[in-house]
Amino acid sequence: MLVTLKKILQKAHKEGYAVGAFNINNMEICQAIVRAAVAQKAPVILQTSEGAIKYAGIEYLKAIAEAASNEKIPIALHLDHGRDIETVKACIKAGWTGIMYDGSHLPFEENVKNTKKVVQWAHKKGIGVEGELGTIGGAEESIVSRKIIYTNPEAAREFVRRTGVDALAVAIGTSHGAYKFEGAGRLDIHLLKTLKEQLKIPLVLHGASGVPASLVTMAARYGAQLGKPEGVPDDQIAIAVKNGINKINTDTDIRLAFDAAIRKFIAEKPEDFDPRHILSPARELIQQVVEHRMKLFGSDGKA
Repeated sequence: MLVTLKKILQKAHKEGYAVGAFNINNMEICQAIVRAAVAQKAPVILQTSEGAIKYAGIEYLKAIAEAASNEKIPIALHLDHGRDIETVKACIKAGWTGIMYDGSHLPFEENVKNTKKVVQWAHKKGIGVEGELGTIGGAEESIVSRKIIYTNPEAAREFVRRTGVDALAVAIGTSHGAYKFEGAGRLDIHLLKTLKEQLKIPLVLHGASGVPASLVTMAARYGAQLGKPEGVPDDQIAIAVKNGINKINTDTDIRLAFDAAIRKFIAEKPEDFDPRHILSPARELIQQVVEHRMKLFGSDGKA
């Protein structure tokens, strides 16, 4: 049975660790994430973007998540970056257990108004809601921001009070996608400490993929043209968790692992066209990546 976002994050908030939130687009990616969670005895949040819903279909994604929820670990099904109100309503109706309404691109008052409505709809069904204030940089699917607008603590306190959100995504220096920093990756930990002290609710870090050099090198060896991507260093993630982050989103690392493993298999076994053989190495490599992230977040053994 799927558990609610609020329940899965309240425990993390109380005990001082972060739950990994990993985006799913198909069965193999979901299986890899859940197998990692089972192996690490960790709670996990399966996320679906609006793009994933358009690609796979809301019924298919819900069915995949329901199948995964038979495992004896806490699993939540969460809408990531929900901007389209109709998609938000559809996910609430279909049984998602967490909703992120992203009004970060809107004026403050409009963000408050819309988020409050989503909270009212979701709470009637016992569904937790994540809001966002401030914008992180970069681009991922339809979410694009040219620059980072750091979360203002006073505005964040008012936002939480007026909307009643269960968790808040904050901007402390990360970016979407694989190209997060031009120099050394550094998060504003002082700002994070201030936000945690004032808000006292679970805080969320978006754009937090590590973009491991080993995955980039592997993909490039078999034909990928990725340039010089840069992720959030592991030491910065560990510090962020220590200072109050309770949910960490990861998507880019999963995509890199998927891409690298498939490119390698096809290059080394061009005669094999069985999709099960092609996708299995991707599932295995994604599981390795997710297990590493769960250990980094401190969620291993917390199921």
